[in-house]
Amino acid sequence: MTASESIPKTVEDVLTEFRSCGALLEGHFKLSSGKHSGHYLQCARVLMNPARANRLAQGVVNAIPDEVLSKVDVVVSPAMGGIIVGQEIARVLNKDSMFLERPDGVFHLRRGFALEPGAKVLMVEDVVTTGLSSREAIAAIAKEGGEVIAECSLIDRSMGTVDLGVPFFPLAAFNFATYDEDSIPPELAAIAVTKPGSRKE
Repeated sequence: MTASESIPKTVEDVLTEFRSCGALLEGHFKLSSGKHSGHYLQCARVLMNPARANRLAQGVVNAIPDEVLSKVDVVVSPAMGGIIVGQEIARVLNKDSMFLERPDGVFHLRRGFALEPGAKVLMVEDVVTTGLSSREAIAAIAKEGGEVIAECSLIDRSMGTVDLGVPFFPLAAFNFATYDEDSIPPELAAIAVTKPGSRKE
C-alpha cells in the first residue's frame, strides 16, 4: 500500500480522497437537511472505487472505541447514502449489513431484513449535517426491536455540535458553511441551486 493509499486518519487525508476523484463539489446545493451550501461532498462518487471505499471504512472503524465495536451485532444504514459505506464497514467488522428505506416517508426495514430482539446496532451514515435523518433512523431501529448503541459516519458537517442521542464517531468534520432558506448570501443565491440529496421534498 502506497502513502497515497494509506488508511485516512486526518481531515486532510479524507479531503485528499474526495479531491482525488472529483467528489468535492462547488456551486449552490440544497442539502438533504434543507440547508443551502456552496460545497457538497459527493460520497457516492468517493465510494465508487472499492479500494477507496475500503480505506475509508477502515478509517471510520479505527475511530470507534473497541468497547463499542465489541458490542455490535449488526450494521444498519439509511438508504440511499449510507448503504455503500455501511456495507464496507460491516465487511471490516465481519458483521451483517442491512439498510432502512422510506418509500412512504418513514424509515423501516424491508426486503426480508429483520433484527433479532435487542440486537445492538451500529448506525452508519455517509454525511451528517443536522442529524435529522439519523435521529429518524435511530427511532426506526427502536420500533424494529433493536438498539442503536452508536453511530458513525464518513463526514460530520456539524463540527461536533449535532446531538443524535447516541455516541457519534465521524471520520472527519468539515466546517463548510450552511445557510437556512431565508439567509442565503446573495453571491450563493445568484447560482442555480442543485438538490443532490435523497430526501423527498
